[in-house]
Formats: sequence, structure tokens, C-alpha cells
Amino acid sequence: MTSQLDFNALRIAVLGGGPGGYEAAMVAASLGAKVTIIERAGLGGSAVLTDVVPSKTLIATADSMTRAAESSDLGVRFDVDGDGDSDAQPTMRADLKVVNSRLLGLAREQSADIRAGLERVGVEIILGSGRLLDSNTIEVVTADGTRTVDADAVLLSVGAHPRELPMARPDGERILNWTQIYDLDELPTDLIVIGSGVTGAEFASAYNGLGSKVTLVSSRDQVLPGSDTDAAKVLEEVFERRGMRVLSRSRAEGVERTDDGVLVTLSDGRQVAGSHCLVCVGSIPNTHGIGLEEAGVAVSESGHIKVDGVSRTTAPNIYAAGDCTGVLALASVAAMQGRIAMAHLLGDAVKPLKLNQVASNIFTSPEIASVGVSEADVLAGKYQGDIVKLSLKTNARAKMRNVKDGFVKIIARKGSGTVIGGVVVGPGASELIFPLALAVTHKMHVDDVASTFTVYPSLSGSIAEASRRLHVHS
Repeated sequence: MTSQLDFNALRIAVLGGGPGGYEAAMVAASLGAKVTIIERAGLGGSAVLTDVVPSKTLIATADSMTRAAESSDLGVRFDVDGDGDSDAQPTMRADLKVVNSRLLGLAREQSADIRAGLERVGVEIILGSGRLLDSNTIEVVTADGTRTVDADAVLLSVGAHPRELPMARPDGERILNWTQIYDLDELPTDLIVIGSGVTGAEFASAYNGLGSKVTLVSSRDQVLPGSDTDAAKVLEEVFERRGMRVLSRSRAEGVERTDDGVLVTLSDGRQVAGSHCLVCVGSIPNTHGIGLEEAGVAVSESGHIKVDGVSRTTAPNIYAAGDCTGVLALASVAAMQGRIAMAHLLGDAVKPLKLNQVASNIFTSPEIASVGVSEADVLAGKYQGDIVKLSLKTNARAKMRNVKDGFVKIIARKGSGTVIGGVVVGPGASELIFPLALAVTHKMHVDDVASTFTVYPSLSGSIAEASRRLHVHS
């Protein structure tokens, strides 16, 4: 490993304080470089302030309400006014003002923690908007004026912002993007969500759990296009059972305000009325007007910064990480890109980013987690694999918890039995995917997973059981 002392004179500027930026800054500072981070909104970026932290906190409240609402089979009863014999039904509701106040408070707290961590390792923090003047100089506009930051190397982690429909401009009141929805004080009575990708599906699931009547407008054949087909089918069945309306193969052409809500017009002429509309139709990288051309940094047609496996751009001393690269829009990937970039720059041990090792999770109810090779890849002939899918309905712990939806799916390389992919659908799938991610990353055999002790009863027991079913007698 390279000595920390070798880099005391190296100046590194990081433009953007999201996961890619602050993780890169932490690594560079720990290796002895002099680091300056420039952020216009707050440390943590959109992931902490307007996206991941707030949305998953909202989802945590919705999950609590869903578990309570579906707990009658467990023997849970809610009495009214202390009278156990009363025929009256208790009412459960979400106080959205309190919910949103809490989640925004947690976002600010997380941002402050990140700032404190950066300051602790000696990172200089500048609040302002930055622009590259050349490959070694950033102009920063702050509240106090304009200054320049000179650097030997630069990491760009400028993120992305919500894409808008030309005929559905957010107004922050009735027509909303996902950064504005936390400003609501009252729960939407009839929420129309446009877009059934990860963001749209998560918010639709959350607000359905909070008590809104939700209509999900999906332009594709299934929700979560590109995700595991079996997982999407389970989610659609749950949505239907919980009263959500899913309009498949329906494209929104426009949204307009009415006297008391919104009216969404679909491409086939149908109209859907609601109280509010949430537009979730992708994002656009924040790469316009930040001096990329002057610095020699190439972008794709979509505006994303082109990077290689160690996060290098086309400019020799400039790296990039996060949503602005278009590699994979996950906070974990952004952070890994940032860490890899600094390790490569500073001569530390480094392995290029491998997307087939990325574990991801969709925080719907139930959650959907995946890693590695997909079943679609196997069916398309890209990989030769054996697949086992095991429903959680047979799992003792799932029965005890009244879990009715979900499964474990493991994909092993045909012939060798090496674990190359996996999917988990169910409560806590984001935690349950970890053993499969370990197996994929370290090329473990299904027998290695199957022969590892699991707790009984536990949902993870189904992972071992699915692995046993992939055993090939030798």
C-alpha cells in the first residue's frame, strides 16, 4: 500500500457532496491528500436531502401502518375507548405533517453527520455552485462572492434532477416531482403516480400504505420494467389486493390543474382525475453548464459523463462518480465509484467496478432485492444457469409473521454450481440479499451456502433451502 505521506502535497477538488463525492473525499483525505469539496445544497446531496433518506423514512412509516392493518390474523385487536366489546372500528391514519417533518429532520441530521465526518478528517468544505474553468481550476460562486479552487485532480459528482413532462410541469402544490412531495401537510386523497419504475413504484406503494387512494400509470406491460418478472408479478398482485389501480400500457400525455385537483390525460384519450399527481419519469444529469467541454470531459448523447471502470473521464486528471455518469443510479454505486476513483488516483489497492456484483433493492412493500445474473439473462442465452425459486409460503418464520408474499430465487452456473445471481422478494429483502451478494462476489458454490448454518426459524433459512435444491450429486 502506498504511504500516506506521499500525497500530502496533492490537491484534490470534489464537485458535488453526494455519496460519490463525500466518500471520495473521505478516502482521499485518509490517504493524505489535501481535499476541498464543493456542494451547493448540503452535504449528502440529493440522496440524503431529497431522495433516498427522505423516501425510505416515509416508506418506514407506511410499512408500520401496513403491518398493523394486516395484523388481525395474528390476533391483534384495536379497541375503541377501552371497550373491547364495542362494534366501532378504530381508525388509523397518517399525520403527514408529522411524517414529513420527521423525515426532513432525519435528512438534515444525516447531512450534518456527513459534514462532521468530513471536517474530522480535514476536508475543506465550500458551500456554493462550481464550474470548471479548465481541467485544474474550479470557479465557485458562494454567498460571499466568487473564488477559484486550484487542484491537481478533480472528481465530479454532480448528480441528477427529476425529468419533467412538457405538459406536466410541477407546481409544488398539486403536480409534484419527488423532491416536492415532502412539502405536503395533508395526505393526498387520490394520488396519481406517473411512471412505474423504481421511484414511481416505491412512492405508489408508500402512499397506498399511508392511506391514499393510488392510481399508478405505467407505460409498460409490467410495473418495474427491467426487473425480475416473477417479482414484478408478486408486486402487482399485492398492489391489486391492497386496492391500488394499475393502468398498464398507458402513457400520460399531460396533467392539468382543476378546481380541486388534477386531471391526467392518457395517450389513448382517457382521463384520470385525482387530488394530486406525482411525476416519476426518470432523471437528467446535472452536467449542463459546468464547464465540461472546456476541461475536455466527454459526455454521452444523454448528457452523462463517460467513465471507465475506475471512474476516469476523458480528461487525464478528472474522475466522475454517481448519477451524473449514468452507470447505475444507486447511492451505493456512486459511493463505490468515488472510492475507486481516489484509490486509483492515489495508488492504493483498487479493483474496477463490476456491475454484476451490485446488490440493489426496491423499497416497495414487499421489498425486491437482486444481485448478479438475472433469469432474463439466462433465458436470453447470455449465461448457462440452473434456477430454483422457493416461495416464502413454506417458510415457518414467514407463517409466524403472516408473510404471504415473496420468494427466494437463486441462479447457479450450470455445471460448476457457482452462485451467479439471486432475487429475494419479501420483508427485509434488502438485508436478506447480503448472503447472496457475498456468494456472487466471492464465487461461492451453492453447497457453500447450503452447508452454512441458518437460524431456525428464519427467512434466511429459505436461502439455504434453495441452495440445497441446486446441489448436484457428484
